[in-house]
Amino acid sequence: MLDQLGVEAKFYRGDSKRQLHQQLEIIRGVQGKNVVTIVDEAHLLDKETLEEIRFLMNYKMDSLNPMALILVGQNELWDKLKLQRYAAIRQRIDIKCEIPQYDRSQTEEYIAAHLKYAQGTSEIFTEKAIDEIHRYSAGSARAINKVATHALMFAAQRAKKLIDDYMVRTVIAGELP
Repeated sequence: MLDQLGVEAKFYRGDSKRQLHQQLEIIRGVQGKNVVTIVDEAHLLDKETLEEIRFLMNYKMDSLNPMALILVGQNELWDKLKLQRYAAIRQRIDIKCEIPQYDRSQTEEYIAAHLKYAQGTSEIFTEKAIDEIHRYSAGSARAINKVATHALMFAAQRAKKLIDDYMVRTVIAGELP
């Protein structure tokens, strides 16, 4: 984080922590800015890193949060944070947002919205193709994106203008884990 702030970190961890808190105080107090830190793929954080985050957020004995922290990750992140050893971190979470799994009609709307954004037409996928995409993805936005993108590439390679359930199953069986 110090590197992101343009500051060379001290050799010892404790010194670096103090240095980071000082920089955050300067940004908040002198510059009058709020600090927001976003950690992507947070489900991959190990125990030691999560503990460091807890210490970072435990500033002046909880009387002042030095920054807003946004942890972005897959569902495994919340599963991990539910463990008793992370109770102190959980207590510091003010808001929790989840993207729920889509049902069949939401999957279709999601695909249509992406196609519209790409200036495509929603008639590219047949109803049965969308059924297969939903079945494979179980409504996960990331999995929908993956299978739909692979199906579009598969169709383009074969100069097909319509993607049916057979093509989706072929892509799933041959190109996706």
